[in-house]
Amino acid sequence: MKTIKSLLAATVLATFTMSAGINTALAATSLEQAISGEHRSAKNKSRDQYRHPQQTLEFFGLKPSSTVVEIAPGGGWYTEILAPALKGTGTLYGAHYPDTGKDDYYSKSRRKLEKKLASNEVFSEVKLTNFTPKVASELAPAGSADLVLTFRNLHNWGDAGVKQVFADAYKALKPGGVLGVVEHRMPASQSWEENKKSGYFPVKMTIDLAADAGFKLAASSEINANPKDSADHERGVWTLPPVLRLGEKDRAKYLAIGESDRMTLKFVKPAK
Repeated sequence: MKTIKSLLAATVLATFTMSAGINTALAATSLEQAISGEHRSAKNKSRDQYRHPQQTLEFFGLKPSSTVVEIAPGGGWYTEILAPALKGTGTLYGAHYPDTGKDDYYSKSRRKLEKKLASNEVFSEVKLTNFTPKVASELAPAGSADLVLTFRNLHNWGDAGVKQVFADAYKALKPGGVLGVVEHRMPASQSWEENKKSGYFPVKMTIDLAADAGFKLAASSEINANPKDSADHERGVWTLPPVLRLGEKDRAKYLAIGESDRMTLKFVKPAK
């Protein structure tokens, strides 16, 4: 009897391991197809070398069946990857600034994103919600999300805005869900108070604000690190590509540096 039980246990373990392996392979294939898709422009694909989308999303635990919230998707660079990777099997919420009817950056950004989403069938299942920094926002139905992701946005919101955003993310996530953060990394040697307009954000402040919201730091990664970036530039992070705010001045120098040095942090909402 003991032998039979051992065989059954071994069979169950092997089946579980095989299933997990298949799911991992499917997730990787889905991501690869999304990243290489023809709906992505050559210009956007050229930035993969700096943004490492497959490694980053795998690090955060993306699966084809995930319910994902992308906060402030901007021009939709990551949306181009997330939408097809989740289409038909998962759910993608784009929590973006609302269109208030004003002729300002926020409303224009929303309209531009809506136009992009309407331009290709690959985006047909994306659900847009309203998000406003420093104001409590429902990013997605409470307790519904497996992942809440934000890419290079913290510096735009400031410490008070990040505090509110992390609280909103916590509410949207399921217990055990993940908050994934990629952000331009301010060196510990720099003062936040003196460099708020540089486009970089402190790692410790990010971790502390996440902890204040109830998150636990699960892991960090150097996937998006760039040791060539000093984070000390004449026009802040926008001195570097892709913006190159100084135009032709020292252009070769900044192209050689590449895009910014970035922290990649994975936080978890504790299971109840």
